[in-house]
Amino acid sequence: MNFIESLNENIQNIKTLISDSDLQSRIESAIKILTENVLQENPILICGNGGSAADAEHITGELVGRFLKERKAINAISLNSNSAAITAWSNDYEYESVFERQVEAHGKNGGVVFLISTSGNSENTLRAAKKAKEMKLKVISLTGESGGRLKDFSDVLLNVPSTKTPRIQEMHILIYHYICEEIEKRYAG
Repeated sequence: MNFIESLNENIQNIKTLISDSDLQSRIESAIKILTENVLQENPILICGNGGSAADAEHITGELVGRFLKERKAINAISLNSNSAAITAWSNDYEYESVFERQVEAHGKNGGVVFLISTSGNSENTLRAAKKAKEMKLKVISLTGESGGRLKDFSDVLLNVPSTKTPRIQEMHILIYHYICEEIEKRYAG
């Protein structure tokens, strides 16, 4: 595949996003849940693996810092960023429960967990979702086309129209940048 073919694939995916009114509605639901959570001063717990971990850190940076507006910091925590907690827990127990444990530590009833998984099948995000549901937190999942197993644990599933990891991640950034912008608008007034 050359660069133009790659761009054309993205253009097709964006056209699909534009025409998917159901996904647009689910994005709006996610924004509403996240904004209400912020206004209640609950943390937004965000996590993923690999490129999705980088996306979790990116979202956290936009919310704790600022996206486009000067405003008060938003309580967002990237669960994949605490290397001491991750390595201690993984060494003593297992990596599959590393996010679950942190949801238990930081989650508040009525709060929200924002999970990012291109496949929707990462065991550690699935366990985080299950723990969140047990603790009465909302679960928002950003995934690829099928939603994987995360779809069964998500209050809001944001599944993008692709099965290719790079294309999924490229669509994810469009969605989460929009979400950050809207949270900031609604939070800052």
